[in-house]
Amino acid sequence: MTTIEAVRNRILTLCGERSITINRLATLSALPPSSIKNILYGKSENPKLLTIKMICDGLDITLADFFDTAEFNALEQELR
Repeated sequence: MTTIEAVRNRILTLCGERSITINRLATLSALPPSSIKNILYGKSENPKLLTIKMICDGLDITLADFFDTAEFNALEQELR
């Protein structure tokens, strides 16, 4: 699994847990829906940390909450 796949999966999981749509997440996060959709559909291969922070703010969670999952902990090192 890649880092961007883990980010995408985490966003989808959090939306599912809260029963909110991507458009609702965009509204809560003060982001254009296209920003979130670009992450989810692979157009953005390197989303900015600020974008992820705004998503976290919209979901009322911390960055630590967002990244503290088994998927992120199992990611292999990007640099070799």
